[in-house]
Amino acid sequence: MTDNIVLDTIRLGFPWQTADPFLFCVHHLDAYPPGNAQMGPAASLAGRRIGMDFDLKDGWRMYHGDVVPGFPRHPHRGFETITIARQGLIDHADSMGATARFGHGDVQWMTAGAGVVHSEMFPLVNAEAPNTAELFQIWLNLPRRSKLTDPHFTMFWSHTVPRRVTRDGQGRATTLTLIAGALDDLTPPTPPPGSWASDPAADVAIWTLKMDPGATFTLPPAAAPDANRTLYAFQGQGLKIGGSALASGQGALIRADLPAPLTNGPQESELLMLQGRPIGEPVAQHGPFVMNSQAEIQQAFRDYQRTGFGGWPWPDDGPVHPRDSGRFAIHADGSEEHPDPQA
Repeated sequence: MTDNIVLDTIRLGFPWQTADPFLFCVHHLDAYPPGNAQMGPAASLAGRRIGMDFDLKDGWRMYHGDVVPGFPRHPHRGFETITIARQGLIDHADSMGATARFGHGDVQWMTAGAGVVHSEMFPLVNAEAPNTAELFQIWLNLPRRSKLTDPHFTMFWSHTVPRRVTRDGQGRATTLTLIAGALDDLTPPTPPPGSWASDPAADVAIWTLKMDPGATFTLPPAAAPDANRTLYAFQGQGLKIGGSALASGQGALIRADLPAPLTNGPQESELLMLQGRPIGEPVAQHGPFVMNSQAEIQQAFRDYQRTGFGGWPWPDDGPVHPRDSGRFAIHADGSEEHPDPQA
């Protein structure tokens, strides 16, 4: 039987509904215009709610930025952020002293743990052509034992993220990209040490799938039959999971203990899969803090007011790197990474 694979369907709003151990997922897609001298939009900002611009006006948003789009400094505690930069560039800075520019398929994985402050800005480096930005930001919860672990920042550069193209009997391709969770001989980079994903028994998987029109592919069962598994069909239409059709802009919570046959519709489709065994602990959330009780949330606010989670070593709230900077990362210990061959 394949008709009992889909447990529930969900509408893809902003953000998307998630299941334990995931807390939050949002798909950002902004068709920014060419950049000005400050790497902000070379366009009028009139009519926008600057500092709180989440309205898709003219195909793009400023978010909390007032010159460069993005998210100036803000705190987190008690969970992890996983940022998959599909198009465009992101400039990162944090209270640990780490900084980076990444994009074009790179992934940033940051454990907030006991507390971190960071900024995520979207510099519009191309002054002569549009600057499309597309990314996922995913929040993965931390178990109680790791809520106050030391913060940690790591990069999965695009060339280290495993991909595989498989073809069905008609030669139609499905491309898998694995950010977390192995498949056969494909093993993604190692998650941070305090992460729920670092425990193989948690069976955390974060995959994207791109399917040719009409392509078929079968997701294998999860290793943990009690894992929560959600598929988000964020591009295309007419996808079927077993005998169940997904409407455009829908996702599905599906059984993890069964193989899931996928049949694509007449357009190219893309899907995000989030999977993991539930942590199964109480969740108390207030804005950027996620703990196990309201008392711990109150303590998080007191700690942030007292310590600033390490302070802010940068000259402004949303630092961006020079226009011609390549992709790079400088870690809190001063070590550097430069994945671009020309760097």
